[in-house]
Amino acid sequence: MMMSIGSYVRQGQRFLRRWTSDPKLRAAAKGIGYLLCGLLLSAASLGNSPQPLPLGLLCAGLAGWPSLLVAAGSCLGYYLFWSAAGTQGIIWTGAGLVICLALGGRKLSKHMPLLMPALAGLSVAAAGLMFQLLQAESPDLPMYLLRTGLAFGSARVFAIVLERRDPVVDWLACGLAVLALAQAIPIPAINLGYIAAGALGAAAPFPAAALAGLALDLSRISTAPMTAVLCLAFLVRLMPGLPKWTSHAAPALMYALTSMLCGVTDWTPAIALAAGGALGIFLPAQTTIAHRRGETGIAQVRLELSANVLAQTEQLLLETPEYPIDEAALIVKAADRACSSCPCRDGCREQTAVTRLPTALLHRPLVTVEDLPVNCRKRGRLLLELRRSQDQYRSIRADRDRQREYRNALIQQYRFLSEYLQDLADNLPKRGDVLRQRYDPEVAVCSAGLEGINGDRCLWFAGTECRYYVVLCDGMGTGFGAAEEGRAAAGILRQMLMSGFPSEYALRSLNSLCTLRGRAGAVTVDLAEIDLQNGKVCLYKWGAAPSYLLSPAGPEKIGTAGAPPGLSVTGTRETVDKLSLRRGETLILLSDGVDGEAAMRRAWDLTDEMPGEMASRVLQYGRGNGADDATAAVIRLTPTALST
Repeated sequence: MMMSIGSYVRQGQRFLRRWTSDPKLRAAAKGIGYLLCGLLLSAASLGNSPQPLPLGLLCAGLAGWPSLLVAAGSCLGYYLFWSAAGTQGIIWTGAGLVICLALGGRKLSKHMPLLMPALAGLSVAAAGLMFQLLQAESPDLPMYLLRTGLAFGSARVFAIVLERRDPVVDWLACGLAVLALAQAIPIPAINLGYIAAGALGAAAPFPAAALAGLALDLSRISTAPMTAVLCLAFLVRLMPGLPKWTSHAAPALMYALTSMLCGVTDWTPAIALAAGGALGIFLPAQTTIAHRRGETGIAQVRLELSANVLAQTEQLLLETPEYPIDEAALIVKAADRACSSCPCRDGCREQTAVTRLPTALLHRPLVTVEDLPVNCRKRGRLLLELRRSQDQYRSIRADRDRQREYRNALIQQYRFLSEYLQDLADNLPKRGDVLRQRYDPEVAVCSAGLEGINGDRCLWFAGTECRYYVVLCDGMGTGFGAAEEGRAAAGILRQMLMSGFPSEYALRSLNSLCTLRGRAGAVTVDLAEIDLQNGKVCLYKWGAAPSYLLSPAGPEKIGTAGAPPGLSVTGTRETVDKLSLRRGETLILLSDGVDGEAAMRRAWDLTDEMPGEMASRVLQYGRGNGADDATAAVIRLTPTALST
């Protein structure tokens, strides 16, 4: 039977997909990558001296086993490439490993981004000083300062590369990579640094190509001016009318031209540059530099000013005093009404005492004649007027409580908006950064309504900065009213979250709306905020039924049912649970019409099923007597490279 080329290609794709989906193979590939990074970075040379680039990678935020592999590769590289001269590099690596294991991934290093680079520079400075004292040689001050600065700078550059995308930092990282690869020659006449520089000269922006050439010149592996070669290669790419292949052949051609002009007779780098230019075919060609608009600073200042105005308004509202209720005036009014129509008012000696009744009487719900501390002859009339004043006092107090709720809601919104605008101002210069999405979400929802219309509303949508949201709003009760409450709550949350509003602020704003509208308990909320960059999930609950996290170890109950939103602006708040879906776990959100315990007893071992099938099974197993609307939402993450 004949098979077409497409069939072979599909078979190869399936074979690669099976291999790449194996977690053990993926972990092994990552381990080899970390080991090679440490090995190759240790080869970096300036002035024929080793440089602390592996230390910069260790202090860039690595933690756990990746740091151990980078350190192992670095120590091996310093020994292979530098022999006895690499002893100082091994000491750098040991210091970097200690710093990484002690502070890597901690909150302190995240709140102080320059702490780890500073410790890297300090380690290199201390090691250099120690070697100068032990060897009793004249100090090489320029190299000492260069190594210290390179340790600090490389740590900061690698940290930004691991955290987010920034064009300038990416160019610097390319230069450091070429500097390290320039000393790696696995095959005679094939230099990995030339290959990387050829690829950058054929496809990268001008700064990256120029920095690659500068790195080759600083490594002193060629007598030809490589910075000029790669700059000329970039200019060839800008010439109109030339065939496309000239862009990829430009690095090798410009090297040949420059070598002839400079009298260089070594032609072996041209072979590696040609190979790198061919590899540049697989890189997206970029000839423009990402410019930031000049209005960024002005917009940032305006946002900060607006945030300050809102913060000052919030502070003024907080400092505004709340006037107390004049309880004594209510007592006087009750006494005036009682005495003005009393037939015994002429010659009564208790009129003054009646106007001075204790205000505590207003707080007693059931006041009797015996509670009155006066000898009034018409106590019944006085008691009737006092109860009228009690009703007025309760009405005034209820109105004050209502005003306090409005005031607290207004203060809360001013604070939320102030912090939101400040975050926008802080992140405005980073708007061009591209976060790396490592996971794709898979969401499936299955629901059943009791009266033909479902009061549960489930939405899933993408937010800002690699965030993904799944919202499940359960309108209390059944029928059209419950459906309207669920739809309105989910719609408001979606608009706020898609605009970048923090999840906790969005939920508390919804709580304020429910409180001010007098709709306490009208809806419950499940909100799953998924970070597609690292697979972590923040599960917010406000009155919602418990959720479940399914893994091969069994089901885990997440959260407990609590008070619904709308009871008070500041008296209640959401609960949050942090979990991870990076290892194939499944998160299941349920409305209160599903018996979660019964469903998990029968469905927890269905983790291999597709999300849609699992949602259907969970609803089937937990539906029970069907006395309420029921919804089951299944959430799972798939690595981006393996998504279909």
